Amino acid sequence: MPNTYTQLYIHCVFAVKYRAALIKPEWEERLHKYITGIVQNNGHKMIAINSVTDHMHLLIGLNPKQSISELMRLVKGDSSEFVNKHKLSAVKFQWQEGYGAFSNSHSRLDSVIKYIANQKQHHQKRIFKEEYIEMLDAYQINYQNSYIFNDLID
Repeated sequence: MPNTYTQLYIHCVFAVKYRAALIKPEWEERLHKYITGIVQNNGHKMIAINSVTDHMHLLIGLNPKQSISELMRLVKGDSSEFVNKHKLSAVKFQWQEGYGAFSNSHSRLDSVIKYIANQKQHHQKRIFKEEYIEMLDAYQINYQNSYIFNDLID
């Protein structure tokens, strides 16, 4: 549509089912490239991507022609299929239901990019659930603890 201009930066976070430590260093780059392809093929811009063994962070320049929920459905579904088809994981790979999506201003992009890039160092000190609750609190999102990403034994 002519005369429509947007600047939508979305930080997405999602976890491996039961927060299992299944994303291995040997193939995480392949997974990142595959997810980047999904994002770009849907008309969005991948600004930053990184993962640790049990979860993934994306910073996307969102094209408003597609909803965040539809993009996340495609990213999670297609990437799970990719991991399983190529037998990258020793067990069936699945993403946990749900995701976090947080909007950011242009002025915060550098700090979000650095935050995503430093995930491995960050998670030497803090577990994912603590990080995620901290993000929900920082963005003043009301949540129920029972709906936070679950461990197998939760």
